[in-house]
Amino acid sequence: MSNRAIGFVLVGVFAASVNLAARALLNQLMSYELAVLLAYSIGLTCAFVMNRRYVFNVTSGAPLKQYLKFALVNLLALAQVWMISVLFMRLIFPYIGFYWNSALISHAIGVASPILTSFFAYKYFVFREPSKKLDKLE
Repeated sequence: MSNRAIGFVLVGVFAASVNLAARALLNQLMSYELAVLLAYSIGLTCAFVMNRRYVFNVTSGAPLKQYLKFALVNLLALAQVWMISVLFMRLIFPYIGFYWNSALISHAIGVASPILTSFFAYKYFVFREPSKKLDKLE
């Protein structure tokens, strides 16, 4: 496993922890479903800053443009995270009679689900360095 992939996983674990903690706090004020959505945006911003700086070592490019691309990738991932989190919380765990920390575990499973697709989307879409051919054309 490359250093970049290891860094990505470590940043992901940290951002996911921020996401989970935010959901737990927000869940005191609102429904589980809404708390998952809002916590995701907090984790998203944390992940962007850390991936940009520490994983992909980006020092050029427009941060706002990169953040918008990052948000687009994560908007697609959000649908997956939300569906899986709610699927486990509302259907799978109740069906099998599992209730111990079911909100936390359902959410953690959902947050972990898009890890592979997100790495490649960040690498080749969000933080991609301009190719040499494109540089020569300009």
